[in-house]
Amino acid sequence: MSSKTTLIATSLIHTRPLTTAAASASASFYPSRLVPQPPDLIKWVKREGGFVHQSIKIAQSEEGSNGLGLGLVVSENIPKGSDLISLPRHIPLKFEAADAEDGAHSALVNIARHVPEELWAMKLGLKLLQERAKTGSFWWPYISNLPETYSVPIFFPGEDIKNLQYAPLLYQVNKRCRFLLDFEKLVKCELETLEANDHPFGGQDVDTSSLGWAMSAVSSRAFRLYGSKHPDGTHNDAPMMLPLIDMCNHSFNPNAEIVQEQEASSEKMLVKVIARTQIMQDDPLVLNYGFLNNDFFLLDYGFVINSNPHDCIELKYDPSLLDAASMVAGISSPNFSSLSSWQQQILFQLNLHGENSDLKVSLGGSELVEGRLLAALRVLLCTDKEAVERHNLNTLKSLSAEAPLGISNEIAALRTIIALCAIALGHFPTKIMEDESLLKQGVSTTTELAIRFRIQKKSIIVDVMRDLTRRVKVLMSNESVTAQ
Repeated sequence: MSSKTTLIATSLIHTRPLTTAAASASASFYPSRLVPQPPDLIKWVKREGGFVHQSIKIAQSEEGSNGLGLGLVVSENIPKGSDLISLPRHIPLKFEAADAEDGAHSALVNIARHVPEELWAMKLGLKLLQERAKTGSFWWPYISNLPETYSVPIFFPGEDIKNLQYAPLLYQVNKRCRFLLDFEKLVKCELETLEANDHPFGGQDVDTSSLGWAMSAVSSRAFRLYGSKHPDGTHNDAPMMLPLIDMCNHSFNPNAEIVQEQEASSEKMLVKVIARTQIMQDDPLVLNYGFLNNDFFLLDYGFVINSNPHDCIELKYDPSLLDAASMVAGISSPNFSSLSSWQQQILFQLNLHGENSDLKVSLGGSELVEGRLLAALRVLLCTDKEAVERHNLNTLKSLSAEAPLGISNEIAALRTIIALCAIALGHFPTKIMEDESLLKQGVSTTTELAIRFRIQKKSIIVDVMRDLTRRVKVLMSNESVTAQ
């Protein structure tokens, strides 16, 4: 055995294993923690100079949106504005390239440079893996409390990835899986020539499972807050893991919020959670993770929100599809594929025509119909250039604008969207009633998540169709009255 191999073998004795049973995520709804009886997280935060309100406890949570089925609850009433948790600067786990100059850190920084910005969680995930492997890590009391597995789609069995039945999310899941496979090869290549003392993971092998675990741990628990301070006095927007705080589950109506305060005597930043409202005894502490759709919640957090007001479906703006939809809707002489020059110009302004245009449009959410799609349909179903030019784009994009190009034009536009919805609904291989029947039969956790996700997508389409059908009926009634 070479001296280098001996050093690596010796170092493994002083590291914690990185093996991850990610595939068992479907075994139970609430995965176990990394160690059976981890240290008390509240006591650790207090011991390290943090503050935790005396009434805060860790308890079983029905929502479990942090991945463990656990959450923070209060044992007594807490007034609005009260400090709940405070973490001094050294407790949050961050990835900072300038933290140290040792070989292991330099190797980690070199590997992190290959992480694309859109997958920022992997960069901090590398730091998390490094600390997980290190015996004596300052953050071990926190890391040991993390879930052993995550219920995000990259860990779904292949059949349950298919069960999502929604192309935009399938694309994102496959993209992340491909990244992890390629990144594993890159990491192995970077590590194979390192001396033992320079190995960022103590000589341990890093595979797609451990990389996926780390990326999921960060994406589901990290917050993007002010990080290190720049010379000009500003702070960069840095992801960081906030021990204990990240046990707060999600709500669009939170009773707590995160704030950052700079100590008067230094440049150190305190991360605090304060009571946003009065919190009653036995209430859970909940934060708003963001006004996100279910694609993000499932992809990054591993849960689905029923009747999410911010959920939407994504469609591609396709002239041939619009032609087909308008024909289904009974619109005579649709001209989505043969545009006049002035219509092309408006589509260009809507970023739906020309090079580098964004052809992704959405239905649902707060807009109900994305303004760009609505404006395009109104314009393309109108032959009167002067009538169109009397309105600005914001008016043409607004569903609340009352038939800016006339009632007949509005009815034609809305009926085309309803037909688009029908076509989109038809692309799902199962119906909502069939999905609900499957859930009643009892399925695995990942299958349940996939089915619930696709039910919500289909429900959005149905709700949009109902709303627009109601609007068409009102318009037809108005048109009838006007004709009289």
